[in-house]
Amino acid sequence: MLRRIAFINEKGGSGKTTLLGNVAAFLALRRGRRVLAIDLDPQGQLGKALGVDVHGVRSSALDLLLDSVLGDAETEAPATRPAASLPIVATRIAGLDLIPANKSLGLAPGWRPGGGDPTESLARSLRRARELARYDFVLFDAPPSFGPLTLNVLRAADELVVPVPLTYLALDGCAELMRSLANVRSRYGHAGLRVTMVIPTFYRRTRLAHETLERLKTRFPKEIAHTVVGFHVKLDEAQSRGLSIFEYAPGDRGARAMAALAEELETRAEPTPVEAP
Repeated sequence: MLRRIAFINEKGGSGKTTLLGNVAAFLALRRGRRVLAIDLDPQGQLGKALGVDVHGVRSSALDLLLDSVLGDAETEAPATRPAASLPIVATRIAGLDLIPANKSLGLAPGWRPGGGDPTESLARSLRRARELARYDFVLFDAPPSFGPLTLNVLRAADELVVPVPLTYLALDGCAELMRSLANVRSRYGHAGLRVTMVIPTFYRRTRLAHETLERLKTRFPKEIAHTVVGFHVKLDEAQSRGLSIFEYAPGDRGARAMAALAEELETRAEPTPVEAP
């Protein structure tokens, strides 16, 4: 049983990459889960945070969108379809693998030869990927803007984790994402796509932060996370060294926050069955 979870917010600066990297590390290090992290952000920051040289890799997430790794299998007969081979890179953490991204991902085309839908490229590639059978979680790091890459993520994922900074403008970005979610459900027939958890981030003891948090609780009474993430310097220090917080400062408050979120996410939703390749 595989869970496909996208960490997503259409506004930048939400902390989604930090959350994804550390949640993935916790699941692998402390829970013994097999996790595949897929970076769909051309900045490639997820790989950097996990200590991977994203500029030195030969293959990246771009290959999933171009179908150059898996071939044009949609038009091939099943008997001649090649075995899937994802551009996976092992990280330092046992059980945590990565499909990295770099600036080349920004070259992903907005069209497909033959008229195919470019927003389904990622989902199509993963449907044929036999390697997914060995994972418990696939975690997507979505780009901080709306476009073809974000649509690819929404169509490939089954669950969404939405980090929301406790600022006024962040609420507007959250509303935009909900509209995108509704569009993917209706237009592309992905009715099962759901918000599993909304995580308040960058909390400060201010009236605005408190008011924003209360509005989130009202809007997402079931989805709001039990843990509110503040500012944790050790998280930034760990990322600058290509380490998870659990490797760098396991006793820090930031590590406790990330562990609580990972444990909550693990128990939040029933896993989704893997589609047959």
